[in-house]
Amino acid sequence: MKFPVVLHTDDGVRYGVTVPGLPGCFSAGDTLDEALDSVREAIDLHLEGMAEEGEPLPEPRSLAEYQADPDYAGGVWAVVDVDASRVEGKTEKVNITLPRNLIRRIDEAAKTRGASRSGFLAEAARQALRKV
Repeated sequence: MKFPVVLHTDDGVRYGVTVPGLPGCFSAGDTLDEALDSVREAIDLHLEGMAEEGEPLPEPRSLAEYQADPDYAGGVWAVVDVDASRVEGKTEKVNITLPRNLIRRIDEAAKTRGASRSGFLAEAARQALRKV
């Protein structure tokens, strides 16, 4: 899952990081890189807590929506990619039927992204469900 994050600094060196899509999720670091690494861990722990409480994973909003919020004015924006698969639940094997040419195209697209067929299809399904 990709999460927009906003970084703020008072001294141009140390950064505080807020994850607008996960209220209450924040982190910090002594450098920009450290802050981004730290917020990945914070997001992971936040998602784990949500899963333990039975809360659904958040539906991402566009970066533009977050940037329009005056609470985040003057911040530096980044997008952090976090593997949420471990909190999405146990995997299940399913049997689906697709046209051979579509399977070939899926496999090619997955390969160019360094993903498996299952991983590619799961991400495509997540993206389609966000639009529903």
